[in-house]
Amino acid sequence: MRLKLGYELIYECPQPTPMILTVNVHHSRVADLIVPDRLQTSPAVEVRPYHDGFGNWCSRLTVPAGRTVLWSNAVVNDTGLADEVAPQARQQPVQDLPDETLVFLLGSRYCETDKLSQPAWDLFGKTPLGWARVQAICDFVHRHITFGYQHGRSSKSALDAFTEHTGVCRDFAHLAIAFCRCMNIPARYCTGYLSDVGEPPPYATMDFAAWVEVWLDGRWYMFDPRNNTPRKGRVLIARGRDAADVPISNAFGVNTLAGFKVWTDEIPPLAA
Repeated sequence: MRLKLGYELIYECPQPTPMILTVNVHHSRVADLIVPDRLQTSPAVEVRPYHDGFGNWCSRLTVPAGRTVLWSNAVVNDTGLADEVAPQARQQPVQDLPDETLVFLLGSRYCETDKLSQPAWDLFGKTPLGWARVQAICDFVHRHITFGYQHGRSSKSALDAFTEHTGVCRDFAHLAIAFCRCMNIPARYCTGYLSDVGEPPPYATMDFAAWVEVWLDGRWYMFDPRNNTPRKGRVLIARGRDAADVPISNAFGVNTLAGFKVWTDEIPPLAA
């Protein structure tokens, strides 16, 4: 299937303000792009791309004083298949993990493994290893947190979500990641587009989504504790240790986000 995806961000700044945006489709999906997701700006400003330490595609720019609109409109090919489920995927002992996965065992800004280790072992220490343990973690997080945009805040951590029982999709992801790491399972944070294809209406207002990848049986597998069911039309933008590594935008100065839209819509197939 084909998906039309994109965003519109409107900023108002009292003075020229440097920004970093992480909004481009991940390099692992670039071959699927039919219409490129080129960052466009009004007024026109210079955009300088680079890859960050996690391999994500980022853009540097300085928006002028006043109102600036940033947007992209892309078309991507997607398999139309739901997220993979692999119940037999096994957990590897820490001593056998590849070096590059070890950073995703450690605590990070929003995932306080030191403070959540005991609750994690109390909750999941008797669950089967591997896929079943990760699914048990996602089941718990899905039930434990009540979703609501009014519950989101930039400073909210996994521990906060655990104690407050509320959050947005990034909080579901942070708590699941922290619990996985406490149980010696490498886990990393993902952000991207998630369509409503195949889901019953009514549909919520579209936003960028957050989910989790965990290392099992020699590869990364995707889990989504917020929805906790296989979904279609998921397009990755960036990966990192947690949301601090992959913010959609970083502004280095006073700014107001005056407008925000995201879309991920299926394009009907052409008539025969």
